[in-house]
Amino acid sequence: MDIFEYMRNTQMEKEAPLAARMRPRTLDEVVGQEHIIGKDKLLYRAIKADKVSSVIFYGPPGTGKTTLAKVIANSTSAEFMQINATSAGKKDMEEVISKAKDLQGMYGKKTILFIDEIHRFNKSQQDYLLPFVEDGTVILIGATTENPYFEVNGALISRSIVFELKPIPVEAIKELIRKAVYDVDRGMGIYQAEIEDEAVDFLAELSGGDARHALNAVELGVMTTTPGEDGKIHITLEVAKECIQKRVMRYDKTGDNHYDTISAFIKSMRGSDPDAAVYYLARMLYSGEEVAFVARRIMICAAEDVGNADPQALVVATNASLAVERIGMPEAQIILSQAAAYVACAPKSNASCVAIEEAMKTVEQTGNLPIPPHLQDAHYKGAAKLGHGTGYKYAHAYPNNYVEQQYLPYELSGQEFYRPSGNGYESKIREHMKRLKQEAALADQNNS
Repeated sequence: MDIFEYMRNTQMEKEAPLAARMRPRTLDEVVGQEHIIGKDKLLYRAIKADKVSSVIFYGPPGTGKTTLAKVIANSTSAEFMQINATSAGKKDMEEVISKAKDLQGMYGKKTILFIDEIHRFNKSQQDYLLPFVEDGTVILIGATTENPYFEVNGALISRSIVFELKPIPVEAIKELIRKAVYDVDRGMGIYQAEIEDEAVDFLAELSGGDARHALNAVELGVMTTTPGEDGKIHITLEVAKECIQKRVMRYDKTGDNHYDTISAFIKSMRGSDPDAAVYYLARMLYSGEEVAFVARRIMICAAEDVGNADPQALVVATNASLAVERIGMPEAQIILSQAAAYVACAPKSNASCVAIEEAMKTVEQTGNLPIPPHLQDAHYKGAAKLGHGTGYKYAHAYPNNYVEQQYLPYELSGQEFYRPSGNGYESKIREHMKRLKQEAALADQNNS
């Protein structure tokens, strides 16, 4: 590094955003994530001993993935290189690998390659890295906000240790906020700012465990607030509310939070908990989920988990789906809430769902079994001569509009698919079918 590059880097550090300046430089400065960097944990010991192997840090934004990579950079004797998958290409990786080979061959020095947003690399780019990770040319540190088991090459995963980072606890965020306000060297201390406890609490709560989000709000508050008569900048609750006006919601429509939240929503309706169902509905709507997607999930739940225990559930869900398409937000939330609450409170049965699942498996296993001749169509040309429809019993000609005859293929005689539960309206269906069969059997006895 020449003098000009040194001066440029020094100037950039001074002008960097507060969140970047406050980034921990040593392992002991890191807050939160005790489950992976506690003093008795593997990662802590590995960093301290400078024995880090390939790892992937996975977690929401602002939880310290890049921070841990920087801490490793400050702690290791290995060469540390960094690229961002959003902008780097194969040429960049080739340059890194070439330099790593030179360092390894000439000086026996290891190279740690930190790839931020590693999930942005496509399959071929990730495949390119694999042999160099495998033979030790580079030690890989990947950072991703997406589930690595979905987004990262399985071969890379198998050669790495995955560490999941959690949202930073509120108390730790409070500590960071106060340090950022009063720290003279790296924080906002030179501005003579003071922050009220209520403002600290508010920012920490609404940050959603994202340290960067909280520090950005602090920086905005300090830089845009006029000093008071005492010459100091006062970050009050009102100032804090202006700087972070909406609670951070970790919800990516294509990521884990999306699937976890919709899963909780459906399971709450299935479990007959309308309070939880409406809560998860609110989380999705608050985060901008499409109302049509939510409506589709309610319809599916109405058919799959309520079924004929309350046939009106699907009617309500379907009408809600049509209504929200015509109305849109914000009023659509009322309609979705009604539908979700109805499905959650309805009696439950998955009998019809199980029926089609079992029937599909039977069809897969047995193929196109012959349809009983008396059920076959007798109207097309020549069908009657072939015996199609012969012997068919017209149900409406019998008491209760019911008559016993073979409807399933003969090979499946006696097979049951739909077994109504004793819940809700299905109990009536079950009793009705039982009564029909008993009366039909009694009529056969009397006729014989």
